[in-house]
Amino acid sequence: MNALVQTCDWAPRPGYRATESEFASRKARVASSVWRNPQFRREIVPDPTPGAHDVVVSVRRCGVCGSDTHCYETDEQGYILFSGPASFPCVLGHEDAGEVVAVGAAVRDLRPGMLVCGEGMLYCGTCEACRRGLPNQCARLEMTGFSAPGAYADALAVHERHLWSLDALAGTLGSSDAALDRGALVEPIGCAYNGMFVAGGGFRPGAYVVVYGCGPIGLGAILLARLAGAALIIAFDVVPERVAVAKACGADVALDLRDVPSPSELVRELTRGWGADVQVEAAGAARATMPEIEQAFAPGGLMVYLGRTGGYAPVELDRLVSSGARIAGSRGHAGGGCFPSILRLMERGRLDPTPMITHRAPLHDALAALARSTSRVDGKILLST
Repeated sequence: MNALVQTCDWAPRPGYRATESEFASRKARVASSVWRNPQFRREIVPDPTPGAHDVVVSVRRCGVCGSDTHCYETDEQGYILFSGPASFPCVLGHEDAGEVVAVGAAVRDLRPGMLVCGEGMLYCGTCEACRRGLPNQCARLEMTGFSAPGAYADALAVHERHLWSLDALAGTLGSSDAALDRGALVEPIGCAYNGMFVAGGGFRPGAYVVVYGCGPIGLGAILLARLAGAALIIAFDVVPERVAVAKACGADVALDLRDVPSPSELVRELTRGWGADVQVEAAGAARATMPEIEQAFAPGGLMVYLGRTGGYAPVELDRLVSSGARIAGSRGHAGGGCFPSILRLMERGRLDPTPMITHRAPLHDALAALARSTSRVDGKILLST
């Protein structure tokens, strides 16, 4: 089958202490500190075959994620920007939806012809973190498109526990194509859901919500905040096109940060001095956003950190003490009812994420789509077959 394969040079940065496990597996804990000089090429790779519990999915849709962009981009030393775990060579792509074409002998609930969307966090299910209900912190976690074969390909094989049926959604919408479009968006929306309602613990209707960064995960946070009954949603970005998409997704106020001298003062003004009950950092720019977030906390406020940079950001801890605020870190979208809850909302017509799709391209043009994604003008780039 045809696939877009990324390769990089293994070159740990000076001062980075790679573990014996990293050297043996060539799976870096912090990819941006190890993998250098990315290269991409289309290859013919073996067709996936299912193990006993595996399902082979013909890829029909795949979104371009900001993490994919960070695997494409480099710093001045040539290191990729993605700071999560990764091993190369690898087929990128993890926001996938498609059709089941083959199943293993022990697969129980899926069959050829069904439409599905896939989780990208491939948790083991047996380590202590998984058994405690923390699958995104799995000790043996693999990630589709980073350390396991991804969806910028004709097909992929994945354990059935990581797949969710789209057949009910297709029936409700009366369109397989419409269901597949939405199915590919469940993963990024799931990251926002996990951060806000699972890791972050949720919020009461009537909350003031502020979102920094209006890429797909930030847009997902806006959509979910509106559904959860936020009284006011304020969104910031530095790309005018994304500011416009944030408004289309339900933000009451969406502004270019470059036009706002003090975001925290504006938040306090718009909330009549109360501040933000929930703040979502989805920009991956905490060094710049954290000083404003600290000053905008409402009493008992929550910050959910979803952006990923691999860097450090100063935090004035006394502000957390004085305001009784807290910071919740969140990774991934597995467990916590994220996928089934989002699919239910879509099936009932309460959640329509399609306004975030601002560009479409054929799946075989994934490399050009990655190049386009570096401009950061799109909400979501969706690849299709």
